[in-house]
Amino acid sequence: MSSFNKYKNVFSPLKVGGTVLKNRVEFAPMVCDFTNSLGEATQRYVDFVEAQAASGVALIHLGATPVDWETGVDYPAELDVTDEMKVNNLGLLVEAAHTHGAKLSVELVHAGRGVNPKLIKTEWGLAPTSLPLPDKYPYIKQMDQKDIERIVDCYADCANRLYRCGFDGVLIHGAHGNLIAQFLSPMTNRRSDIYGGSFENRCRFPLMVLKAVKEAVGPEFIVELRISGDEISPGGMKIDEVIEFLKLAQEYIDLVNISAGLIVDSRAFFYTMPPYYMPRGANVPYARAVKSCPDIHIPVSVVGGIDIQMAEQIISEGSADMVAIARGLLADPDMLKKCYRGEPEEVRPCLRCWGCAGNFASFVQCAVNPALGRTEKYARVHKADIKKKVVVVGGGVAGCQAAQTLVRRGHQVILFEKGKTLGGLLNDINKLPFKEELNRYTQWLIKTTMKCGAEIRLNTEANPENVMAEAPDAIVVAVGSSPIGMDIPGLDRPNVFNVIDVDSGRKKVSDKVVVCGGGVSGCESALALAMEGCQVAVVDMIPVAGFAPGLMDITRKNLFALLAENNVKLIGEHIVRSIDEKGVHIEGKDWQYRMLEADFVVKSFGMKSNSEIANSFVELIPEVYVVGDALEVKNIKQC
Repeated sequence: MSSFNKYKNVFSPLKVGGTVLKNRVEFAPMVCDFTNSLGEATQRYVDFVEAQAASGVALIHLGATPVDWETGVDYPAELDVTDEMKVNNLGLLVEAAHTHGAKLSVELVHAGRGVNPKLIKTEWGLAPTSLPLPDKYPYIKQMDQKDIERIVDCYADCANRLYRCGFDGVLIHGAHGNLIAQFLSPMTNRRSDIYGGSFENRCRFPLMVLKAVKEAVGPEFIVELRISGDEISPGGMKIDEVIEFLKLAQEYIDLVNISAGLIVDSRAFFYTMPPYYMPRGANVPYARAVKSCPDIHIPVSVVGGIDIQMAEQIISEGSADMVAIARGLLADPDMLKKCYRGEPEEVRPCLRCWGCAGNFASFVQCAVNPALGRTEKYARVHKADIKKKVVVVGGGVAGCQAAQTLVRRGHQVILFEKGKTLGGLLNDINKLPFKEELNRYTQWLIKTTMKCGAEIRLNTEANPENVMAEAPDAIVVAVGSSPIGMDIPGLDRPNVFNVIDVDSGRKKVSDKVVVCGGGVSGCESALALAMEGCQVAVVDMIPVAGFAPGLMDITRKNLFALLAENNVKLIGEHIVRSIDEKGVHIEGKDWQYRMLEADFVVKSFGMKSNSEIANSFVELIPEVYVVGDALEVKNIKQC
């Protein structure tokens, strides 16, 4: 083995069916929102695929793609692979992937009872059983024989079209409670005919799909199956039945990818794409169980918050043959190259915040990689036409990013930071027990900024005089934000602390704790305190349904589940009126007062821009830019 490549297993080839993959990493499927209204790939989509290929992965999967736009769509920005008129457009994606030696695959899916009623073109959704999801589309039809045969044909037709377009494979989505999983699971399949009841009958439709797909493509074309090793819901599929199914399915598939959970069940939603509250590699035990079965002979892949160091261990110990990664490669597209060169410490860490999944009408983005998804003029940092001397005021997230970008553009940069280290408030909020990724990112941000080429002046508070003494051509003001104060009697008591001081560990609390403020900071601080054994309540004037706004839905659901699991009491629609030696006095919408006993109180009323400090710089010279929280308080992704 070469002296630079420390990951001999990750970077070794793997034979999958009739194809040899150049390494053991596949790009896990993500819907990137870069299609037009006709389901066609835009140039930005093509660029996105080429960027994935350039990362060095062996196999790319394009995320959740419906096999039937009449009955099976669950998301508005999916790629259309059902139309023969769009083969030329699909060919552009193939060319983009093959330019860098990657194989290209499409994740084929039918949403079943999880269909989006605003997107389907028929009155009825299809499912193995007429069993609608709670509070979702109620018009679900139990599939008859004609429906079953038509959907099987849809899978085969799409696979064949992709094969003819030059794609290298398909990933059949049989996980997370989509249609195939609905047939397999005794929780959702209540049929009494040949497609339901016994395990053999529940396997019938999925095996029909896989057989039809395999027969519709050539021997070198990869047919991969994604499946939940455990559906994490009462009555759902467990690993033992999954293994029994794979013994049958391996006749028609070349590779199996192990995930977990159900996208259509709030109790198991966050297992499908684990946020930072959950451990990395949570699905590895399921993959290991499949891999260790002597009767399963196909390669096994696993997904779920995996980095290259973990991938090497997973493969070397025999828990899987390869891994699927998405978020880590979005945070740093050069992750594989840096690790291969023997520079894993240079990899920009992923926060696992799921900001990349976006929200409605938002393309894929990344909190720590602002270039992601922004192609054309933002595809790379361009050199400035005129070199300038720039002073950056503040070394938090925005200031560090500004300094790094300015240097890359060719400017002379001086950064003033009043503290003893860079990173700003990250150094306080990254101490919570589930903030390992944020801590890693903080250290990476500090290290890369310190050596980026800017002159860094720590322990130096900027003011108009010392900034102007540098005779700058431009000033970037990144002075951040500060906690919001409130006029509440008792807020100055010795047992009342700011959430930042508590999260950082500078202030210690115990026993009964009331957190005033139901934002993300308040809720996460409450969770951490409850995990340490405190009895915690969170109170806010907004309804509980509005607590922790701004988090991606999957992350927020995970947070709420953990708050419940750790017995954190959430109290909405109450105003904090006063604090005394007994506790926190609150008033409800009915004007009734109640008292929450508290040994300690944590105030988490949000943050405000340091506008007064920022304003002292804005008129010093014509070219002044206020950025980050100093401009508007937001999260890392938005700053």
